[in-house]
Amino acid sequence: MNSLNPPQRAAVAHAEGPLLVLAGAGSGKTRVIVEKIAHLVQSGRYPAKRIAAITFTNKSAREMRERLAKRLKGDAGEGLTVCTFHALGLKFLQIEHAAAGLKRGFSIFDADDSAAQIKDLMPGAKPDAVEAMKSLVSRAKNNGLSPEQALEAARSTREREAAKLYAHYQARLSSFNAVDFDDLIRLPVQILENDADITAAWRERIGYLLVDECQDTNDAQYRLLKALSGERGNFTCVGDDDQSIYAWRGANPQNLQQMAQDYPKLQVIKLEQNYRCSNRVLRAANALIAHNPHEHVKKLWSDQPDGERIRVWECRDNEHEAEKIAAEISFLHVARDAPWSEFCILFRGNHQSRPLEKALQLLRVPYHLSGGTAFLERQEVKDALAWLRLVANPDDDAAFLRAVQSPKREVGATSLAKLAEIAQHVHLPMSRTAESMGALKALPPRAANGLSAFNDIVRDLRDHVPKLNAADLLRRLCERSGLLAELRAQCKDNASFERRKQNLDELAEWFEGGRGSAGDLAAQLALLSRNDKDDGGNQVRLMSLHAAKGLEFRYVFIVGCEEGTLPHEAALEEGSLEEERRLMYVGITRAKQGLYLSHNRETRRFREKVRLKPSRFLDELPQSELQRDGADPVLDAERKQERAKAGLAAIQALFDD
Repeated sequence: MNSLNPPQRAAVAHAEGPLLVLAGAGSGKTRVIVEKIAHLVQSGRYPAKRIAAITFTNKSAREMRERLAKRLKGDAGEGLTVCTFHALGLKFLQIEHAAAGLKRGFSIFDADDSAAQIKDLMPGAKPDAVEAMKSLVSRAKNNGLSPEQALEAARSTREREAAKLYAHYQARLSSFNAVDFDDLIRLPVQILENDADITAAWRERIGYLLVDECQDTNDAQYRLLKALSGERGNFTCVGDDDQSIYAWRGANPQNLQQMAQDYPKLQVIKLEQNYRCSNRVLRAANALIAHNPHEHVKKLWSDQPDGERIRVWECRDNEHEAEKIAAEISFLHVARDAPWSEFCILFRGNHQSRPLEKALQLLRVPYHLSGGTAFLERQEVKDALAWLRLVANPDDDAAFLRAVQSPKREVGATSLAKLAEIAQHVHLPMSRTAESMGALKALPPRAANGLSAFNDIVRDLRDHVPKLNAADLLRRLCERSGLLAELRAQCKDNASFERRKQNLDELAEWFEGGRGSAGDLAAQLALLSRNDKDDGGNQVRLMSLHAAKGLEFRYVFIVGCEEGTLPHEAALEEGSLEEERRLMYVGITRAKQGLYLSHNRETRRFREKVRLKPSRFLDELPQSELQRDGADPVLDAERKQERAKAGLAAIQALFDD
């Protein structure tokens, strides 16, 4: 307690009734959550097994668990729940599967599985139409609506069509004994709001709830919080309304205001001392975000020195911008002895990374582009997980269709279509239909033989489920299914085969020591997002502003600070200027020491040059904190001299080598 500042101490000590902690950027919110859990356990108010801490990313949950393991000694932390909203929903459904109309071993459909089902339900529809309908269905689920409630709430023809599609899609999921990501929140909410006995049991199970990044909750997640905490509201919600940047995926920052109405005794504590940024960066961030309306005004401050002024660069175009940034990073790397990992380049849209990558490559600056092909999206990993899902859940037609074609086994699209037709006629899933002699006789001999061999492998793997742990089952699966043999055949050389095989080995390692069945672990893996293994090492990080939240770097470069880019043109048309300003605020507060903001005079559209206007956000910053090109000749001369010295040092280093 003594090492905490007064507001942090007050947040930790508050143990009864609802609490909202408005934690500004870099104000130590994770530390407050960790210390509060330790306080609740060590004071004897709640045993660890009755405490649940909910985060929004697996990475945050993992970091919190590691810190708690150091803080709670011995078995004091036994039974503590630290996980994401979706992982909590999964745990709930695995226990209450019957109430949700599910059987044990249900599957979780990922985004690709869901999109494939929506597309199949919209024959002949264009990709944009399919994506639009998928988004409407997802929005209804994130609002906690059932298909019937979505139809009742529909206000347009398009929404009514989406609600009807939602009903067909949900019926199909049910027949597959599957749920999608949105169901992991919607179904528990539906059960808790309608079954008093289950609700009472879960409130006994979870006596105290802590929610991180609560400004990012959607309506269904907020209802889950209310259902679990009840009227007493024994919870601590930690968040920052100024960092709410995910409205496009359903987040509702109004939930913070709704919380005050739902819980009149809600106490609000503000964490305003920042432990990350220079005071100059904080003054700029405060001035920018002050242009947004606030229910609770915060003013970040720090005991760090002012540091250098914020650099604002006007560039000819995005290539000139990229060259200038790459050169500055090279210079700072040498002159300030800064590791590459201390640099980050942020952009509004992923397409802005291309000239930056080119410029960094030319100067041989190592970089990592966040959001590339994620580990769990690699073909061989998805194939293995499909097999695992099918072994655990015979009703999962999506897993069956992927597994039976991985590797290919003389069962073509025509034969699979025929099998699907038979399965529909007899009201059975495709994998069970494939085991029927009658169905096999209806198929061409080669396809029937291929399916028969496939069935033998699946049966063998199911026989080994009780005998092997999840990791060994996965290794056997990779051998027996033919996945490894197929990989070897696909790869031109042994090095590429070993590289792809290593992905399967790593997948097996993820299962080592895991609790639960192979099917349960496969479901948990389905919850991992693309950023959970996105570690750049000692390289310059390139990422979108949305992906940067929660991170910090010594030097931050925000590119494309022009009207139409940041703020984005589409956001301006939709009236989302305040969220764009919050996005810029998030970018600014990632910088610990040096901040660079660049904008371009022109760009090319359809082979024509178009003049660009600097972002209005640059005018909203305190001009005394900025250093524009050419505005301070003395400072420019000093920087030029420092750059020359760094260049000489680099040349000397080459001779020394």
